[in-house]
Amino acid sequence: MSSHQVVLITGALTGIGRATAIAFAQQGAYVVVSGRHEQAGRALAEDLRGHGAEADFILADVRQDEAVRDLVDRTVARFGRLDVLVNNAGTEGTPGPVAEQTGESYAATFDTNVLGTILGMKHALQVMLPQKHGSIVNVSSTMGHKGAPGASMYTASKHAVEGLTKSAALEGAAVGVRVNAIAPGPVETGMLSRFTGSEMRKAGLIAGVPMQRAGRPEEVADAIVFLASDKASFITGQILSVDGGKSAT
Repeated sequence: MSSHQVVLITGALTGIGRATAIAFAQQGAYVVVSGRHEQAGRALAEDLRGHGAEADFILADVRQDEAVRDLVDRTVARFGRLDVLVNNAGTEGTPGPVAEQTGESYAATFDTNVLGTILGMKHALQVMLPQKHGSIVNVSSTMGHKGAPGASMYTASKHAVEGLTKSAALEGAAVGVRVNAIAPGPVETGMLSRFTGSEMRKAGLIAGVPMQRAGRPEEVADAIVFLASDKASFITGQILSVDGGKSAT
């Protein structure tokens, strides 16, 4: 991997996104982190500079087309190109069975998880396709290819992310632009705690992982860095599960 990849990460302020930003910074990448909380974003950029990276924070809402366009344009203006996009911004939405879902709960989940991924890819591909190189890594979930009772909107949104990943990969393959997705299982993040709602439910979910533990954000970050690297140069359109064996059950 080039020691100076230009990397843009959405939803970078906590959890997997933050760990991914640090992992790229440690590899010597130029890192642009984005999110909706300016103070936390600026603090993260300063932390990344402490790791020796050139890093910037750009405030952006991935649900807004113009905001994502500006995010990509400012990244390119700052560093001259865009090598890697990590579409990490996501929400667990409101858990509950299908019979209780509403148009509002659909929009609250899909606008971030699906529309945000579409807009990120749209504007990144407009840069990467003419460059004839680039790597996009979308963050899915084990629920992107399995059912999950009580998590209908989240599960459906991550199925959509995986379909988008495969379609975009086919569109970019001929010119050397790769698009893959990472599918974490339970990972020790704030989202996992919010999603499960209690320590008992959290422990029950983790008990279903064959490795008998939750993942660490850093483990997912390492897989993302791999997919974005030259070591994965012949890998595109794939969903890489990082889930302690959960998807094998």
